[in-house]
Amino acid sequence: MPDILGGNSFLIVSVLVFVAVTLLVESLYLMWKSYRRPEAGTIERRLQALGASHDNSRQTWLIKQRMLSDVPVLERWLLRVPSVHVLQKTVYQAGMNWTVSRLLLTCAALGGAVCMIVTSVAHRPFLVGLAAGAAASVLPLLYVQRKRRLRLVQIEQQLPEALDLIIRALRAGHAFSSSLQMAGEELPEPIASEFRTTHDEINFGVALQQALTNLSERVPVADLRYFVVSVLIQRESGGNLTEVLGNLRRLIRERLKLVAKVRVLSAEGRLSAWILGIMPFAMAGLLNLVNPAFMSRLWTDPIGIAIIEYMLTLMAVGVLILRKIIKIRV
Repeated sequence: MPDILGGNSFLIVSVLVFVAVTLLVESLYLMWKSYRRPEAGTIERRLQALGASHDNSRQTWLIKQRMLSDVPVLERWLLRVPSVHVLQKTVYQAGMNWTVSRLLLTCAALGGAVCMIVTSVAHRPFLVGLAAGAAASVLPLLYVQRKRRLRLVQIEQQLPEALDLIIRALRAGHAFSSSLQMAGEELPEPIASEFRTTHDEINFGVALQQALTNLSERVPVADLRYFVVSVLIQRESGGNLTEVLGNLRRLIRERLKLVAKVRVLSAEGRLSAWILGIMPFAMAGLLNLVNPAFMSRLWTDPIGIAIIEYMLTLMAVGVLILRKIIKIRV
């Protein structure tokens, strides 16, 4: 019986090694293909057109079907997945030029590599390696989510300045679409590309209501949605748009000031969370330098390994609880 289990473990590890190497080679091939193939320039121009930047041509701007994969087989397969467009929108909102297939292949390759290392190098059970691989495969998704969050926060902070520019343009006698064009040309990224895209949609015949709705869907920021709602209500009921946008600008700036004040008041809690999260690892490293024989029992003895596993699990739960405590929404 042990020989059969040992043979099955070797077979499973061999299959995992093969899958991990295959996914790694596929990822490297797609990266090389995206940078070296002759169509790379065409794809780059298309991406620039999708962002409405550095493109002076009057071509099909309304057909904005983003590619899910550079490989046609994967493209057809991903189109059948119902929720793939949610992931595609997340990648776009993060401001990244990745395709969905590249993100998924990165997750699979990283998960397979970690599972292989845990099972073959660390000689841990297959279920432990599978759990470690599943946890590692989520890291690229977390990276994309972090990029998306930082980009949306940056747009939120740039919005008062954008409203200032639009208000000045309206007071100078420019049309609303012209003020959007000025905002797209004079403001910094990433908010400039979003206003350029909206202006180009209006120029190519999209209704103002639909173009602004598309803007609010591309950038799911509450303050920007207030801007869209304010403009649409003013278009329906009339009124002084500059006054409405001026009040909205002051409201957004006051809210951002309140957010900054809350961050200052909660800085002590965030610092405590960082200290509590880093202290066990710092103490373990210090004790390992002072007395390596004492600390080596934690990763050589089975009881020590079990202690480490339970400790990391409890620490992960504690970090999530601390994050909920210090995260205050305004």
